[in-house]
Amino acid sequence: MAAPGWLRNSDVLKKIQNARAVVSDLDGTLFAGAYVFPETREFVHKVRSSGRQLLLLTNNSSSPGAEYARKLQRAGVEVHESDVYTSGDATIDYLRSLGSGNRIFLLGTPSLEKQFAEAGFELVFDERPDWVVLGFDKTLTYAKIDRAAYWLRRGVPFVATHADLNCPLENGEWLIDAGSMIAMFRAATGRRPKVIGKPNRTMLQGVLRRLGLPKDQLILVGDRLTTDIRMAATFGMTSVLVLTGEARLEDLPTSRWKPDVVVDSVGDLIQWL
Repeated sequence: MAAPGWLRNSDVLKKIQNARAVVSDLDGTLFAGAYVFPETREFVHKVRSSGRQLLLLTNNSSSPGAEYARKLQRAGVEVHESDVYTSGDATIDYLRSLGSGNRIFLLGTPSLEKQFAEAGFELVFDERPDWVVLGFDKTLTYAKIDRAAYWLRRGVPFVATHADLNCPLENGEWLIDAGSMIAMFRAATGRRPKVIGKPNRTMLQGVLRRLGLPKDQLILVGDRLTTDIRMAATFGMTSVLVLTGEARLEDLPTSRWKPDVVVDSVGDLIQWL
């Protein structure tokens, strides 16, 4: 256990035990880069065997849910593609809900391009798009950057899958993520996107639609104070902070967003489910 008194109040334990769904972050919570934490398998099994729904939530839009599922399956974790909800999925859901054009200029990986194409969107480059969509693009080129800026200067609506500045790796290093790319476009064009992913309401709305439950029936588990815990605190959900990723205990006193529970890893939650 991370520290004595890790429950903020006596009601928190009841909320965990009564929850009908567990929403868990992926990077930093169930794995780090290619390394799947050893306690992840038992944690997922316990959630399922207790009769609760499980939804795995990530801001990382560079890969589809199927790829995350395969990674966990290779480590013996019982998950399926339908158990994963990415910020890319949430962005597709959001744009579909608007019904105001399906032509997009996409800054994203080939797998994200495939997701949008399979969802019925037309990917364009030289023709005016209805939307400029920025994802975690590990294949970013100057040509993409320049053309996106061209459309942004001409007033094309701008959406970003998420705003994480960096993405953690298993060796303690980081990859530049979509939030850093947002800062680049803001400097170049003065434009700010509508951000879909955690901690924003649009991502939460997608989660609640997937689960078919109200927010007070779920608990959110994650490693980041600025996304996972912030979303839970903002919208009144029970939250669990794990210390296997970004956040550290020493971050808590100065954080605006406080978790209800702090544990070393998801393995410490098993006894309460």
